[in-house]
Amino acid sequence: MIQFDAVHKRFPNGTTAVHDLSLEMPEGGVTVLVGSSGCGKTTTLRMINRMVEPTSGTIKVNGKDVTQQDAAELRRSIGYVIQQAGLFPHRTVLDNIATVPLLLGWNRKRARARAAELLETVGLAADAGKRYPHQLSGGQQQRVGVARALAADPPVLLMDEPFGAVDPVVRTQLQDELLRLQKELNKTIVFVTHDVDEAVRLGDRIAIFRTGGHLVQCAPPAELLARPADDFVADFLGAERGLKLLSLQTLAAVPQGPAPRGGDWTLVLDPAGKPLHWSSKETELPVRPLKDGDSLLAALNESIASPSGLVARVDADGVLTGVSSRDDIHVHAGQAHSAARVVAA
Repeated sequence: MIQFDAVHKRFPNGTTAVHDLSLEMPEGGVTVLVGSSGCGKTTTLRMINRMVEPTSGTIKVNGKDVTQQDAAELRRSIGYVIQQAGLFPHRTVLDNIATVPLLLGWNRKRARARAAELLETVGLAADAGKRYPHQLSGGQQQRVGVARALAADPPVLLMDEPFGAVDPVVRTQLQDELLRLQKELNKTIVFVTHDVDEAVRLGDRIAIFRTGGHLVQCAPPAELLARPADDFVADFLGAERGLKLLSLQTLAAVPQGPAPRGGDWTLVLDPAGKPLHWSSKETELPVRPLKDGDSLLAALNESIASPSGLVARVDADGVLTGVSSRDDIHVHAGQAHSAARVVAA
């Protein structure tokens, strides 16, 4: 757990970056810090590993006051990922990942073996270890940055807008990879972003800051979206916060029935029972099958796009299990909103 107790940070020019912050970041969870530029979110993150020193107050990581620890040792015990990866250009990928273990006194063979293991963990091919950073794409470099931060198996991982410099498709892939890794590794992650959608997708808790370093609200995503603390939070989350709430609910509970036969539209399957397309007398249109774990928002979008108003449901192997109607999806979307408001209250 990371605990901030009345932490204040004022810079020499008189600017207050963080104002009397009291906040707990649960062990094994992802706490996302969001807010506009200059609101103190990056300063808050950097105070955890003492890259910025607090003016007053206490910060504890797993019960230990960070200001009472050697700064260099503290930083080696905390993973740190930044935008643009921050890799050493003159070192191979494998040696980049092995940096912290070597600083901790591991022998070269052990450090490089750990680095090779982490290449697979973050979804990179083994031969990537022989390359240099400039030979990788932006998304691959960010994966290397995550691997380097994980190399010494730190309990805490700090991530400062790590996916902000890549295109939207790669960003989604990196988010998926982080969610997968977190399920496996269960780290305490503090993640800074200015993107509300990214915060909702990744965070177990979201802390919203306003200019001057004031914490306005910290809550699980569903609670935050259902019951923003004030107009500032509501405006920051945006007019589509109801749709964002649907992105947190899955399709699993929506009823399904057999695909219709003989109507205006027929769902055509391949020999293995996997959906191919919707077919009518005049044309064929694409189908986007969904699984139980897909969101209600995705189901709502697909029900609108589908010419039949039906969403094809498939199992883990992509085989059709049934279809769900647009009306049933709408009903469950409304129920999800109501349930979230009750829980938040």
